[in-house]
Amino acid sequence: MSTSVSPGSKFRAALAAEKPLQIAGTINAYAALLAQRAGFRALYLSGAGVANHSYGIPDIGDTTLADVLIDARRIACRVPLPLLVDIDTGWDDPALAVREMAAAGVAAVHLEDQVPAKLCGHLPGKQLVSTAKMADRVSAAVSGKPNRDFVVMARTDAAAVEGLDAAIARAQAYVAAGADMIFAEALHTLDDYKKFTAAVNVPILANLTEFGQTPFFTLDELRSAGLAMVLYPLSASRAAAAASLEVYSAIRQTGTQQSVVGKMQTRADLYTTLGYVPPK
Repeated sequence: MSTSVSPGSKFRAALAAEKPLQIAGTINAYAALLAQRAGFRALYLSGAGVANHSYGIPDIGDTTLADVLIDARRIACRVPLPLLVDIDTGWDDPALAVREMAAAGVAAVHLEDQVPAKLCGHLPGKQLVSTAKMADRVSAAVSGKPNRDFVVMARTDAAAVEGLDAAIARAQAYVAAGADMIFAEALHTLDDYKKFTAAVNVPILANLTEFGQTPFFTLDELRSAGLAMVLYPLSASRAAAAASLEVYSAIRQTGTQQSVVGKMQTRADLYTTLGYVPPK
């Protein structure tokens, strides 16, 4: 009998060890290695990260299960930390999405209550499916779990569309449908989070994406509000993109990289991250 620890068990153990659990957004396996090196206990693959960085398109529901699986599998195969993956609305078959993600080594997924032509959770104009429709999505996703430890998280975008009370009511319905945890998107205040965590009796995630609707609350503030998890979905990739543009521009404008070499990771540090010892 195998004694290996399942990815879902790793995620739950990380959640128990760190309150709230900081989850680092990683867009590829190398980013995941860097997050591991920095000391994070859990990783995240954003649907926007896949759309923006792997396909060069906006996050409007055009990527598929197969698209996201490519990046999820690469991260999970390279880095042993538990990986939470954004599966949008579950596509057409949430149970299949969960089975495929679990087979790829993913520890947890979240799916949302928007219509399939979804938008970033911090943009205006979001449209939601009914509570009953989302509850069906959650039930289907739960039916695809390979074991009880795999995490199905339900995300609700309702606070921005229907108000906080409606978002709480939806979250309660999603928990009743089998959701293990709740992703409370685009809340504005600590009081909002306190009301949410008091009313919904499962671990709650706060999404601290930049340039969005939620302020940059500290860990202490989020802990006091009862949050179990805090997500930084694209922080490092945004910084890397800005740095890349600066380097490209410098090389293009000056004809040399001399002025920006000091901003670059060294070859030695690259090898340290990869765990590679080159031949001598």
